[in-house]
Amino acid sequence: MNPLRLSASLLAAAALPVSAAPILPGIGQAMEAMIATNEIAGAVTVVVGRDGVLHLEGTGFADVAQKKPMTADTLFWIASMTKPITGVAVLMLQDDGKLDVNDPVSKYLPEFATLRSPSGKPAPITITQILTHTSGLGEAGGPQAQAAKTLGDLVPLWLAAPMQYEPGERWRYTQSGINAAARIVEVVSGKSFDAFLQERLFGPLGMKHTTFYLDDAARAQRVTAYAKNKDSGLLEAVPPRPEFGPRDRPPQGNGGLYSTAADYARFCQLLLNGGTLEGRRFLSAAAMNRLSTPQTGDLPTGFFQNDTWGQHGRNYGWGLGTCVLRTPHNGVAAMLSPGTYGHGGAWGTQAWVDPVRGVAYVLMVQRSNFPNSDASEVRRVFQQSASDALPKQ
Repeated sequence: MNPLRLSASLLAAAALPVSAAPILPGIGQAMEAMIATNEIAGAVTVVVGRDGVLHLEGTGFADVAQKKPMTADTLFWIASMTKPITGVAVLMLQDDGKLDVNDPVSKYLPEFATLRSPSGKPAPITITQILTHTSGLGEAGGPQAQAAKTLGDLVPLWLAAPMQYEPGERWRYTQSGINAAARIVEVVSGKSFDAFLQERLFGPLGMKHTTFYLDDAARAQRVTAYAKNKDSGLLEAVPPRPEFGPRDRPPQGNGGLYSTAADYARFCQLLLNGGTLEGRRFLSAAAMNRLSTPQTGDLPTGFFQNDTWGQHGRNYGWGLGTCVLRTPHNGVAAMLSPGTYGHGGAWGTQAWVDPVRGVAYVLMVQRSNFPNSDASEVRRVFQQSASDALPKQ
């Protein structure tokens, strides 16, 4: 299968600040190899620098049956790549003087004053702890959570779930904490979470295709997701996740967003520039530090904390909504600099900001059953081929 490459006109439609769509050598071929082995049906790849896009390319198909190519406007469920955006929203409000991330959650969500830890003690968990997965907060699930219409509806469900551990005792990936942070944004700003992000981030950045809610036009742009059949090794289409996208669902800060590769590259470019873009400051230097450097002390963190994935928990720390690479290791981190930060999504999307090299790598694919999407071979070969094609420092 030949790469279906994006033209300059598609780049212009994505509103990225370059006059043509550059392509770095080797990336399309690397994605083509992943398609040939049925790892993915297609991909959109972006490498962005502080001053603009260095690479933008589509390979393969957004829908195999319809022979629909990947383009700059192909829309992906980015799942947990929503989390860094939630972190940015909270830090914007700190910059506004409206909250402090060291504050207890109960200052903004008074219901949390009743929270008790497993030892029975009061649990004054902080905003920093809910954004770094160190709060111990319980998870909300089941029919009641599925019936929730707003983030406010989820608050009593989080409080009804038993806490998992004493606050600050360990790191455990916790969806409820990130959604609680999104709810704090609503309470403090007086706006729904989706409206706040549109006003303060997506609109000003020109992220025209990034949304919690899908209209007919967005559905037409949405990629088809695939799963790899464990017996045949072939890719099979799977339906979208029903809890993300409908208007009657909460704007979930843990994983509710849909976006395009070009849109998310704009967000990464903002981060590469230390919280500013095109003369406008979105985040202070202090806020960027909270976002991009570990706030979890010596705790092992992340998705490589077992023998299968190399026991690399101490190679990582957690910023406010971001995973931070302390020390590179073999595999997907081998080509990244210390201090690289970002987040992946459940269905294989990835975005990692390398401040040392001054680039960010954005990978958009849609496969539902990677054993570990952060450790996927697709991510590794994309980052490696991109790194190899960039000028050496």
